This record gives sequence, structure tokens and C-alpha cells, in this order.
Amino acid sequence: MYSEKVMDHFKNPRNVGEIENASGVGTVGNAKCGDIMRIFLDIDADGIIKDVKFKTFGCGAAVATSSMATELVKGKTIQEALQVTNKAVMEALDGLPPVKVHCSLLAEEAIHAALWDYAEKNGIKIEGLKKPVNDISEEEEEEEY
Repeated sequence: MYSEKVMDHFKNPRNVGEIENASGVGTVGNAKCGDIMRIFLDIDADGIIKDVKFKTFGCGAAVATSSMATELVKGKTIQEALQVTNKAVMEALDGLPPVKVHCSLLAEEAIHAALWDYAEKNGIKIEGLKKPVNDISEEEEEEEY
């Protein structure tokens, strides 16, 4: 069963849409379930995420985790955004059913993919950022929950 917060973010998602000329765009998916998540970041000269939007194709949990992830990184520095983990997303939503944990992984990876895109566009290295995977199911097979 889903928490009230998950249902709220599914029914009333925050930050839906695209950012034209975004500083960074990250797209990740999960081939097993068909979810696709795209995060757009607008990062200012001081490295602060001024705006963030998302477009997600997937289940209610995928929409809710996208929405919550955007709320968690908005107004944060690049380094603070990098610290937003799938566990933080799940905690902020008061939990997810075990079969939907992969949706929170999508949210974390989409943020990292957008930060990676930003770093590549600007020729910079973000300390602690690893090259993201495009398909979360690749990573899931390595990790046991």
C-alpha cells in the first residue's frame, strides 16, 4: 500500500515539465518495468539549482519519486543534490513497497545523469559523481535489497 505522501505526489506532482536550454538533462529508464524518467536542471553561476523539472513515463510510484526528488534538490548546491539518495527519496515519501524501490533508484540516477550532463557541458568534474547508467535494471542486478 502507498503512503499518503506517495499518493499526494502522484495525484499532484510538483515541478512537471521541461526547462528550455537546461543546464543539465538526465534520462534514465528501467527496461524491465518500462519506466523512463527525465530530469531537467537550471543551475546558476554559483552552482545552485535554481529550477528543476521532470517528465516521467511510468507507474504512480515513478511519478511520485520524480516529484519528490525535484523537491529535494531545488535550491540546493550541486554537492547537496549529489547527496540525495534513493533512500532519502523513499524516506521523504514515508516509504515505498519493496517492488517499487527501483523507482527511487531511477530518481537518484536521473539527478546524477543531469548533473553529469551539466558537468560535461561545462567541462568540469563534480567530486563524487560517477558516470550514470542509462538502464537501472543493470545496476539492480548487482545490488540485493
